[in-house]
Amino acid sequence: MNDHSEFRTVNRHRSLSILVPIYNERFLAPLSLARLETLQDDENLSRIEIVVVDDGSTDGTGEALTEFANSHRNNDVVTWKFLRHDKNAGKGKAIRTALAHATGEVSIIHDADLEYDPSDISRIMKAFIDHDADAVFGSRFAGAAIRRVLMYRHQLANQFLTFLCNLISNLNLTDVWTCYKAVRTSLLKSIPLVSNDFRLEPEIAIKLAKREARLFEVPISYFGRTYAEGKKINWKDGLLALSALLRFGLSDDIYCADEHGSQILARLARAPRFNRWMADVIRPFCGAKVLEIGSGVGNLSRALLPRVEYVVSDINTLYLETLESLSGERPYLKARFCDVSNLGSFPISDGGYDTVICLNVIEHVADDRGSLMNIKSVLAGDGRAIILVPQGPWNFGTLDEALGHRRRYTFDTLSALADECGVEIVSLQQFNRIGTIAWFLNGKILKRRSFGIAQVWVLNLITPIMRWLDRWLPIPGLSLIAVIQRRTESERTTKNSLAGDASLPCNGTHSYASSAERAIETYERTDGSSTRGR
Repeated sequence: MNDHSEFRTVNRHRSLSILVPIYNERFLAPLSLARLETLQDDENLSRIEIVVVDDGSTDGTGEALTEFANSHRNNDVVTWKFLRHDKNAGKGKAIRTALAHATGEVSIIHDADLEYDPSDISRIMKAFIDHDADAVFGSRFAGAAIRRVLMYRHQLANQFLTFLCNLISNLNLTDVWTCYKAVRTSLLKSIPLVSNDFRLEPEIAIKLAKREARLFEVPISYFGRTYAEGKKINWKDGLLALSALLRFGLSDDIYCADEHGSQILARLARAPRFNRWMADVIRPFCGAKVLEIGSGVGNLSRALLPRVEYVVSDINTLYLETLESLSGERPYLKARFCDVSNLGSFPISDGGYDTVICLNVIEHVADDRGSLMNIKSVLAGDGRAIILVPQGPWNFGTLDEALGHRRRYTFDTLSALADECGVEIVSLQQFNRIGTIAWFLNGKILKRRSFGIAQVWVLNLITPIMRWLDRWLPIPGLSLIAVIQRRTESERTTKNSLAGDASLPCNGTHSYASSAERAIETYERTDGSSTRGR
């Protein structure tokens, strides 16, 4: 079994990175940091890494931290890292600096102002162990064990902003502006965080929601300060929070740039009507036991469920983490690592799969023939594979480059590939003709490397019109969808016999017709809705 998720294991020990931004806390910081050392007694924590960032303090905090560092050495469990900004850059920037140095499995934010009790971190960490959490927020308003009573109007403002954040993210959090946010480090590092101040709080919550993270809350104690005692957040931060909610609610910048084109795919996820259209096209060919290769975050998968057995797969570990979260209440659904070019990575099903779905995948690999042979090898005797590839080498542009495409196909090249692999194309149809125009305009004329978010909204809006026009427009489709199956023994014998008989006429009347040509004929006779192989 290939399972590349770092957290879906039986290991009950976790390594923890504690990110501590500090600004002008000369008198409180040493005591707050010392209290973190009590966590080394937590048997669930195998290693604790404390990353302290002095955010350009001017009150002597730097000297206090130097003295603290000299008196607190690393041991087998606890290690310290002390960093400094030359100028004050804001809490968000300090957290981002600390995160870049984090190596634990989980990262949690801790303020050095004595408002939070480090003993609550142990209960937060149990949610990762017991519930496969991706992120856990400590809530000051969810029935804390103990809470200092003060500043009611401040609490009202907090709850109002939390309400707005929940409305935008469709979460039901009780405390978005809590300091104690714990997130799997690999997940948090894969999110492009941009806020330098307290706007980081809603940014993290909204982007976790858009990444479909498994998010939990744990009640925590809270010992708030008054402004006279040094509290820093104020009404100006509340106004900035409103702008942040709007900005991050509209944004789909939820993946750092990577070789998988995650940013583009995340943007296309905002077109659910288009994904349903694609699912409707291939659904008639899907059987009960399905392997989907290159599932992404499961936009198509959800539209094809349930099945007796459905395996979603990808090579992107970030996608796998999202896919695994889908299997919680779907016992028939499994998430696995699968590289289409490596047969050894394919998940095995007894008797083979009756359907393998491989959409927008083989154009990425160097050896598309070997990949198609791998797909063929895991099919049941009468199983089918559904292959979607980009059409038209003339339309290869900057969007293809950004997505890592090596090629675009034609009827002839796809037919030749199928023949080389000993498979028959039983249905072949063009898909998304209007998309051809948009792709040419963006990738060939404007040289763009991504779609604008407005374009994706328009795509989702006009998808019903695109579906209707797709049958009639006299332009090639952006993609080709082929349904293939193993060629029968009689077909192989016929082809070999015809190929070896030089006396046969070459006018096409009696010559062997390629599987693609026969499928195209079927498609044209039925106005684009093949009945063969259903």
